[in-house]
Amino acid sequence: MKNKVLFLMLLPVLLYFLIFHYAVMPGAYVAFVDYNLNKGIFGSDFIGLKNFEFLVQNGDLWNITKNTLLYNIVFLALGNIIQIVFAIMLSEISGKWFKKVSQSVILLPNFISMVIVGVFAYNIFNFNSGFINTMLAGAGLDRYEFYSDPGIWKYIIVAFKIWAGTGYGMIVYLATITGINHDLYEAAYMDGATTWQRIRYMTLPILKPTFILLLLFGMGGILKGSFDLFYNLIGTNSVLYPQTDIIDTYVFRSLVGQFNFSMGAAVGFYQSLFGLILVLVVNFIVRKIEPDSALF
Repeated sequence: MKNKVLFLMLLPVLLYFLIFHYAVMPGAYVAFVDYNLNKGIFGSDFIGLKNFEFLVQNGDLWNITKNTLLYNIVFLALGNIIQIVFAIMLSEISGKWFKKVSQSVILLPNFISMVIVGVFAYNIFNFNSGFINTMLAGAGLDRYEFYSDPGIWKYIIVAFKIWAGTGYGMIVYLATITGINHDLYEAAYMDGATTWQRIRYMTLPILKPTFILLLLFGMGGILKGSFDLFYNLIGTNSVLYPQTDIIDTYVFRSLVGQFNFSMGAAVGFYQSLFGLILVLVVNFIVRKIEPDSALF
């Protein structure tokens, strides 16, 4: 076989998807039964769409879907914009030492555990001993109860997500910029193009396919929230749930707090189906507008 070595290198990835993604797919049947641990998945009583009906009737499905969608749209849009900005800024820096240090500093938050981030946030926003409230008290101002105000956490969560993910996404865009033929930039410079003109008419158009590709990949998981981020920042503070509860945290509480496996599976099934439909729709639109940038 001509590409035997390449196929062998691909084998672990194929096995991973077969075992952990395809072999477990029959477990989605849990969403359509009243799961009983003693009877097992296929021995439990079939109840059809009743688990989904309950989610719709009690209003939880709409709220967690709305929160998950809005957060992920902001993460995708704002995150990619900031990543592109940082990638272009780094590519324009001439000093190699400063560029490497800056790149490492920006990438570092990606490797910090969200447990540490949760502790970090608590020490900033805690009412009694948090950094901000200590500063406010020292200035003679009233302390602010962050953990009782759901509205402000929308901005705090987005800020921490962007802070943590900018470095990794920036590397992708920076790799694309690095692959651009520098003769093009030199020719533009000789023709009198300014730095901003080179960025606007050369760099950004070349980054466009990468942006669309990352956007499509992001759309596939737009209903899969950053559970570790939300759980470690919010925890079990129910006061903040109206603005911060997402599908992943809801499923986690259903399984751990209520032991309601069927309800959790129903939400997970809805999450995956919605994501699949969204990817197909967005890919169809991209294929009509920009055929070369579509996934399929």
